[in-house]
Amino acid sequence: MEKRTIAAFDFDGTITTKDTLLEFIKFAKGTVSFYSGFLLHAPVLIAFKLKLYPNWKAKQRIFSYFFKGMRYTEFCKKGEEFAGIIEKMIHPSRLNDIRRHQEDGNTVYVISASIDEWVAPWCKEAGIDHVLGTKIEVDGNGILTGRFLSPNCYGQEKVNRLLEKEPDRDSYILYAYGDSRGDRELLAFADKGIWCNKNAE
Repeated sequence: MEKRTIAAFDFDGTITTKDTLLEFIKFAKGTVSFYSGFLLHAPVLIAFKLKLYPNWKAKQRIFSYFFKGMRYTEFCKKGEEFAGIIEKMIHPSRLNDIRRHQEDGNTVYVISASIDEWVAPWCKEAGIDHVLGTKIEVDGNGILTGRFLSPNCYGQEKVNRLLEKEPDRDSYILYAYGDSRGDRELLAFADKGIWCNKNAE
């Protein structure tokens, strides 16, 4: 039986030219709030850069500061509106790669450390139905708690999330596209890993 082909793409820095977390915060909260919030969290960000503070903790602290207490419906609406901003920061060559896999009938996944609610709307417009991102917690009243519901979808977690959806590894050929150390495990797991950033660690 012929094997299927799956193409798994990182999002930030691979499909897009910028980190969408930062751009989404600017879009949703405004530039002044963005810079004041990051200034307030400077010690955390410095510790993260020095590898003294875990990636997921720094990200959750930032996410919680900006979005804790927001209604989930409002957050989703912002994510849908943000698709138009994302469209302006797409790598043409990556979009061509996606289109080629789609035309060949391959299954395309986007696997991202960013949040589902602002990644999935653009992916839907691009004809990509399979999005695996970091999931956020919503309380019983439909309010964001500021916490992540799933592990940050980074590093080995990208492989774990793909295997949850596609557990029979011997049944498919895997292409993976990434640009940073957060994609290293996924690219190593693939039959063909494509580095999209020559300077990637």
